Amino acid sequence: MSEKKARIEHLSVAPQRRILVIADVHGNLPYLHGVLEKAGFGGDDLVIFDGDFLEKGARSLDTLHYVMSLCAEGRAKAVCGNCDEWAEIFSMDRETDRRIRDYVLWRGCGLIWDMCAAIGRSPREEDFTALKAALREPFAAEWDFLSRIPHAIETDHFIFAHAGVHADKPLEQHRPGELVKYDNFLRHDERFSKWVVVGHWPVMLYRENLVDANPIIDRERHIISIDGGCVLKDDGQLNALVIPREDSEDFSSVAYDPFPTARVLDDQKGGGKSYYIRWGDSEVQVLRRGEEFSLCRHVRTGYEMEILTKYLFTDQEITGCNDCTDYVLPLRKGDTVSIVERCSRGFFVKHNGVSGWYFGALEED
Repeated sequence: MSEKKARIEHLSVAPQRRILVIADVHGNLPYLHGVLEKAGFGGDDLVIFDGDFLEKGARSLDTLHYVMSLCAEGRAKAVCGNCDEWAEIFSMDRETDRRIRDYVLWRGCGLIWDMCAAIGRSPREEDFTALKAALREPFAAEWDFLSRIPHAIETDHFIFAHAGVHADKPLEQHRPGELVKYDNFLRHDERFSKWVVVGHWPVMLYRENLVDANPIIDRERHIISIDGGCVLKDDGQLNALVIPREDSEDFSSVAYDPFPTARVLDDQKGGGKSYYIRWGDSEVQVLRRGEEFSLCRHVRTGYEMEILTKYLFTDQEITGCNDCTDYVLPLRKGDTVSIVERCSRGFFVKHNGVSGWYFGALEED
């Protein structure tokens, strides 16, 4: 929102501390608790919240309070993402306030909704300028925290920025917008000497023929992208990048989602021709509409696939649709999968972070 100089924090991390990097929680506190538990968070671990811990999910204010408490205890550091810039609203004029109100009402959830609920006000009030004034004092600590968190954290070997960094510019010369909203970062020719860890752009958007929510580690360019699509994708997950020590490149990751698990009872070869229709390029032509599945042609590529009818946004012949794929997962008997969708033809499942179809039998846990 602001074009002033970005806030940069230079952080010294004790050699023995393990670092967990989590981006794009989006107000989903259960996922956050889940991934921290799976990662064994405790002891001297340090969590870096790499932006967008707010908005789009159901519990932004609770998530903010949890992040604030971990930071106050010295167990975490937070980076500002484009969904965390709410303290900026106090420097905006009435015309901008009207646009912010329209966004808040369109979104239907988020920090302003949660704050209003806590003090018995409604975000639907016509005068957003008066409403934000009413929210200022009761949440003074929250606004202060959000106004002070850095747009990037730099250590001896890492830069943590929500969306991206420009390699040809010193970090201190960046504007906030360059760090919090650098779309499609991996597709730009940026290369670094330090490791740059980002979220913002869900990792599955970088692939075309399958849905893979696992972090992408580019060792040649020293970039790690970790947004697993939590909240934004029906089959998304919350990733935690695990850095054993600040001077280590022996990275690993853990992920959390709440889907029920089952064991595969039949081998499935999988693979073959497939495509992934995703956000930003989801317009399809409905060739044959069915009760459960509809045959559709992806408008841009001409690719045809059967899509769950409930994924279609409208009843029109040309419509947008939910993210979907016809990828068939290669699976072996005994593999553990997470069940995302059940239908008459089989199961849409995840296996090691990759989503696809399975048409055999399952033994559910």
